[in-house]
Amino acid sequence: MKKRILISVYDMEIGGIERSLITMLEHFDYERYEVDLLVFSHQGDLLGQLPPSVNLLPERGSYTVFRKPMKQCLKEGRIASVAVRLLVKLIADAKARSLKLSEGSGYIQLQLVSNYMSSLLPSIDKRYDAVISYAWPHDFMLKRVKADKRLAWIHTDYTKLQIDHTVDEAMWASYDGIASISEACTEAFLSRYPALSGRLFIVENIASPAYIRSKALEDEAEGMDNGSFNLVSVGRLSYVKGFDMAIEAIRLLEAKGLHKVKWHIVGFGGTEGELRAKIVEYGLEERVILHGKKQNPYPYMKACDLYVQPSRYEGKAVTVTEAQIVGKPVLITNYPTSGSQVRDGVDGLICETNAEAIAGAIERLYRDDSLRERLITAVKGMDYGNAGELAKLYGWIEGVSAEREEENHAYKQRVGRAAQG
Repeated sequence: MKKRILISVYDMEIGGIERSLITMLEHFDYERYEVDLLVFSHQGDLLGQLPPSVNLLPERGSYTVFRKPMKQCLKEGRIASVAVRLLVKLIADAKARSLKLSEGSGYIQLQLVSNYMSSLLPSIDKRYDAVISYAWPHDFMLKRVKADKRLAWIHTDYTKLQIDHTVDEAMWASYDGIASISEACTEAFLSRYPALSGRLFIVENIASPAYIRSKALEDEAEGMDNGSFNLVSVGRLSYVKGFDMAIEAIRLLEAKGLHKVKWHIVGFGGTEGELRAKIVEYGLEERVILHGKKQNPYPYMKACDLYVQPSRYEGKAVTVTEAQIVGKPVLITNYPTSGSQVRDGVDGLICETNAEAIAGAIERLYRDDSLRERLITAVKGMDYGNAGELAKLYGWIEGVSAEREEENHAYKQRVGRAAQG
């Protein structure tokens, strides 16, 4: 009998976490597991890319309140949800002032909304062998779902998150297991919550090189000028992703006379207005192009001369690996987990996290053709396929060692190849 698994995520808007979930679901073992997917809000272009073997649960209006505009909640008669959201904002603002958080109360609001709102929502009737909270809101899977085992996923650097860590640790401690996407991510998490070390194990983001390379050939990268040195970045327009530093870097390069460098940013998010205003203020409309949301960003990666990730912090950026898969040199900033993704000077470059350093590294790569070629040769020689990582997840579900599951996966791979000829 197949084991019943429930996986949750808030929505399927275009983002690294959501794309990594799609890839994981494409490689899941559906001969062993019956997989339900809870998407709290049925929004996002990636919703249509779910594999057919996954059972997408119907949307329930009461589950969409975590991020839905409060005016819309009022129109729908969800008075209790609005009251909780208003209370949370007051508490979060006070906590942010008390903790002197430079980024304000936004992350604490998300944290408390998850905590308080989950207690008000209806439960899921079905019982599961295991539930996996793949991304926020994590409290729901603890409070409103019956399961034998509970697992939550971490995707970011917890030394950088400006949240109430006391509340956060209590939530994580309620899970039976915690999956982390990298060694660096794990170390950052445990520097905050050392008591949870026994619950963590690493499952790297699953990459599908064949799929990414085929998607890169499907469409044209509109607005890419063959006569320019094209930089590409893909990500949400947010403070964390550092695109404000990208604009400053281009300004510095313009001042040095490097007029052929253009930066193409693919994505959407809350800081778009600020970024557009800065582009206009600096007169860089022809140098920094915001392409908006693209369901298929891979043609832009394929067409670029250099992929750049100017983030302030990351867990392990999916887009960096994807750019390497399509054979591009990459430049990333020195966020704490950067060393887990790029070997500086071998398969990419790492620079300091400021506009001056970013501009300097871009100029170096612009002028040094041989360095770019060495980086390209290195990434083209790498095998980025890692579907075997799922053996670690299966091992946790089954309560057996990851090594035993990895052996089982390797055996299936050998049998599959033999059957093909």
